[in-house]
Amino acid sequence: MKNLLAYADESGNNSFDFEKQSTHFIIAAIIIKKENVSKIENEIEQIRKKYFQTGEMKSSKVGDNHQRRLKVLNEISKVDFSIYAIVVDKRELFSEGFKYKGSFYKFLNRLAYTELFRAYPDLHLMVDEHGSNDFMRGFKKYILKHHVMDLFTESDFNFIQSPQSVLIQLADFIAGTLGRYYDESKKSEFSSQFLEVLKPKIASLDIFPLKFQSSQINIDENERDYHKVIADFGLRKAMEFIDTKKVISQEDSDQIACLKVLMLYFRVYDYKKYISTKEIINHLQIGRKEPLNEHYFRTKIIAKLRDSGVLITSNSAGYKLPSSTSDLYKFIQHGNSVISPMISRIKKCRDSIKLATNNEIDILDRQEFKNLRIMLELVD
Repeated sequence: MKNLLAYADESGNNSFDFEKQSTHFIIAAIIIKKENVSKIENEIEQIRKKYFQTGEMKSSKVGDNHQRRLKVLNEISKVDFSIYAIVVDKRELFSEGFKYKGSFYKFLNRLAYTELFRAYPDLHLMVDEHGSNDFMRGFKKYILKHHVMDLFTESDFNFIQSPQSVLIQLADFIAGTLGRYYDESKKSEFSSQFLEVLKPKIASLDIFPLKFQSSQINIDENERDYHKVIADFGLRKAMEFIDTKKVISQEDSDQIACLKVLMLYFRVYDYKKYISTKEIINHLQIGRKEPLNEHYFRTKIIAKLRDSGVLITSNSAGYKLPSSTSDLYKFIQHGNSVISPMISRIKKCRDSIKLATNNEIDILDRQEFKNLRIMLELVD
């Protein structure tokens, strides 16, 4: 039984004439739990009637009326849905082949299909098949050709027309709004406000092509602690994990989703901000059949990511990717505050038992405690 539905639409075109056309191509999917669809449709329909009367909820109908867009965003942000988006910077696609519409859309079709079903393996996808929409028509053909149903997946798809679905219209509005943040030709003084309103709704925002550099981050001019090498290396390790990790289990999906949240906050919102455990878990809860608890989060997600070489720093405020030496020291200090007292307690326990038994019992004499014995010898 499919638990999640996704309603997808796009913003942008295949043109590489950046002086006249968009610099980015954006695909946005509205993620909703199946049991909530009717309720959410009714809530969005009321917002549509309020701001668009008898017309569709289209981003293009709001255009440069930024105050009106903010009003709509503030209302839809109260509705229970999440956003999964793919943002493609066309300026970074250097291959001449991409300048041909067929090649460009084929690349986007493969990218959207792979990333969306990788993030949500058990998904019912609904996409707009508007007659003049070249990308969506190609996406339909791509899915029909490559999507294989079997006994081990519950993912599925349907094609509907925008006028028949207010949730497809919502996806259009979100995609267009993200374009108002990323597209150089549409940016304004309101762009950051748009993204800030959407912040609690964004489950994942994947930017392509992948960049290991932190050059797109807005660095505070008065920031002295920022270390570009550390920030770049932290991003590189995170992206390498996402790019190479094979998704076999829910645990694998959770690890990738967690990293995407950390990268989103690091690159888009505030690279200095630690994200609380509760806030990250709220992002990861989307579509889960069983609630995710803190013990699972710490041991199966954060710990496993660190075991894989991903740099995640933490303190009492939460977690983040490192951007400075102080971030790394905070992580070491936190570890030291936990490890040192624990080593001391084990040593005291061991010494007490050895004393009480006249050295007959050494509670660390098993092979599995070899590393602990070495550590205690160093402490001595």
